[in-house]
Amino acid sequence: MRSLSLIFIYVLIASVSIAQKTDFDKRLKELNIQLFEPAKPIANYVKAVRSGNLLFIAGHGPSKADGTYITGKVGKDLTVEQGYDAARQVGITILSTLKSEIGDLNKVKRIVKVLGMVNCTEGFVDQPKVINGFSDLMVAVFGEKGKHARSAVGMYALPMNISVEVELVVELEN
Repeated sequence: MRSLSLIFIYVLIASVSIAQKTDFDKRLKELNIQLFEPAKPIANYVKAVRSGNLLFIAGHGPSKADGTYITGKVGKDLTVEQGYDAARQVGITILSTLKSEIGDLNKVKRIVKVLGMVNCTEGFVDQPKVINGFSDLMVAVFGEKGKHARSAVGMYALPMNISVEVELVVELEN
C-alpha cells in the first residue's frame, strides 16, 4: 500500500512538472499559428492594462496580419462556422497583443475571463457556438490554463462592422 502511495505521489509530481514546463511559443508553432505585430488602438485607449497579476486586454476584433478585418453579421453575412473562424482569429490577434505586452507567453498563469460579443442578426441564438472559436484556441494553446469563465452575447452592431469582439482577463505569474 505504501509503495502505491509513493508511486501516486511520484506520478503527481511528474505531471505537475511537465505541465509547468510547457513552452507556449513552441505550442503555437505546433498548431501552425503565427503571431503578428499588433496594430495601434483605433481610439483613445490602450490595448492592455496590468493591475497586480491581472492583465486586462481591451476588446479586439478579428484582425489579420495585413490589417484587414473579418466583417459582417453572423446569421446574415456569415454562417456559424465562419463566425467560429472569426472568433478564432480574434484569439490569434489577442495572443499577438498578449505576447507584445508581456514578452513571453510562458508568463501566463491562466486565462481567467472572456467576454465574447457577436455581431449578429435579431433572433440569432448561437453566440456560444461562435465564441467557442476563441475558447477552443485558448485551451489548445494553454491546456488547463486556458479554461476560463466566459460570457457570449449578441450585439446589434460592433465597430467597423467586425463580426466578433473579445475582451480578456489573464492572470500572470509573479
